[in-house]
Amino acid sequence: MKLLNAISLALLLWSTGAAATVDLDLRAALDKALHQPVSFSDRYDAEVWLVARLPAMQQFVADADEAVQLLLLIHAEATRVDLNPNMVLAVIEVESRFDRFAVSRAGAQGMMQVMSFWKNELGRSDDNLIDTATNLRYGCAILAHYLEREKGNWSTALARYNGSYGQNWYSERVFTALRRWL
Repeated sequence: MKLLNAISLALLLWSTGAAATVDLDLRAALDKALHQPVSFSDRYDAEVWLVARLPAMQQFVADADEAVQLLLLIHAEATRVDLNPNMVLAVIEVESRFDRFAVSRAGAQGMMQVMSFWKNELGRSDDNLIDTATNLRYGCAILAHYLEREKGNWSTALARYNGSYGQNWYSERVFTALRRWL
């Protein structure tokens, strides 16, 4: 019952190196993602998914309620843009180890390490990339865009996401982390 209450609460609350040349298709995908509502179409599937991943998540987020809320957000954002939620979990593990306050040397912020120039590109300078929901919305939209651009090739899409296109070290790290989430 506690899990169902957490799902219900989350669903009620949910509504909401900078490059010199910005990929216009990616900009459009992000803009669209920031204006779409999110909801689960099948509560049972979401609950099964959550229960299976909660023990792994609690290695990073000890509080069960906080871990469930985070899993709900990740599942919702990933499925909203047709990404495998397990892959998004693996990306977050590699990018920030689920630290919403993470900031890279290059200035990427939050769990999915999103570059702040995207806020200005989209005319949303007030967006807070440290906010978990906002960060997941941006990060999942960016990752989905690169996956589509790479015609479903996760290796090259992940390399683009990380800025290491042409190399495979980052993709291999994500694939290794993915084993935890399957």
